[in-house]
Amino acid sequence: MPLTDQKIGSRLAQGGTTPSGIQVSFEFFPPKTDKMHEQLWDSVARLAPLAPKFVSVTYGAGGSTRERTHDIVTRIQKETGLLAAAHLTCVGATRAEVDAIAKGYWESGIRHIVALRGDPPEGESRYTPHPGGYAFATDLVEGLKKVADFEISVAAYPEVHPEAKSAQEDLENLKRKVGAGASRAITQSFFDAETFLRFRDQAAGLGVPLVPGIVVATNTGTLKSCIKMGSKVPQRMFDLFAGLENDVETRKLVAATAVAELVHGLEREGVKDFHFFTLNRADLTYAICHLLGIRPKT
Repeated sequence: MPLTDQKIGSRLAQGGTTPSGIQVSFEFFPPKTDKMHEQLWDSVARLAPLAPKFVSVTYGAGGSTRERTHDIVTRIQKETGLLAAAHLTCVGATRAEVDAIAKGYWESGIRHIVALRGDPPEGESRYTPHPGGYAFATDLVEGLKKVADFEISVAAYPEVHPEAKSAQEDLENLKRKVGAGASRAITQSFFDAETFLRFRDQAAGLGVPLVPGIVVATNTGTLKSCIKMGSKVPQRMFDLFAGLENDVETRKLVAATAVAELVHGLEREGVKDFHFFTLNRADLTYAICHLLGIRPKT
């Protein structure tokens, strides 16, 4: 349905009343340059007044951003009052090293970990468990629960993990992660509401919230990155940006329209939680949250 449908119009006419039960969370990544660093903190400041359930900070392949992730997570929680979650992977570290990192987070007041297997280090095409490390995300969740009583989020793949032998095997793996102690599953990005809704039906009885991961893609480069991460991007998404390579503002409008239609399609089907991959940019994520009825606390 278009953005001007009756439901959206009536919500805005209510003066911005937040819909009952709608919650959002945001993901950021460690910046590499001073300019990107400034952009990150501008984005955090812009989105913080929306009172997200939590915000998370990603972790580079092989632990390449370990210190930056730690510094950003602890600073966010200390300076903004937001609940911050740190991503942690199995890649490039022994169990003892991962446990030490987790203990450091707990001692710093971080109570939420996003536990992931992780991608192969740069230059390697396939994932290989680190000798003496946690082999897979299920093992990592079990280990983290032994370190401390963390709240743990894990990844879910509505279009099947690219290394899984089948959709059923992938779903069983998700159930094992939940059985090991995960309290939430956040999906990989997708571009059709039906994709998530079908997966939600397949995962019925999971026992923990299944939260759609939403990316606001404003160019074909982001779409191609989603494909590399295992998402299936329909051709219509590439068609939306055709001829707009040098028109940033129009690309933003197109992206906002596409994502607004996606999240409202999910909302109409009872979805109440949304996790936004912000790409360290606040403007479009803020706009989508506004359309969902999320407003700064006054």
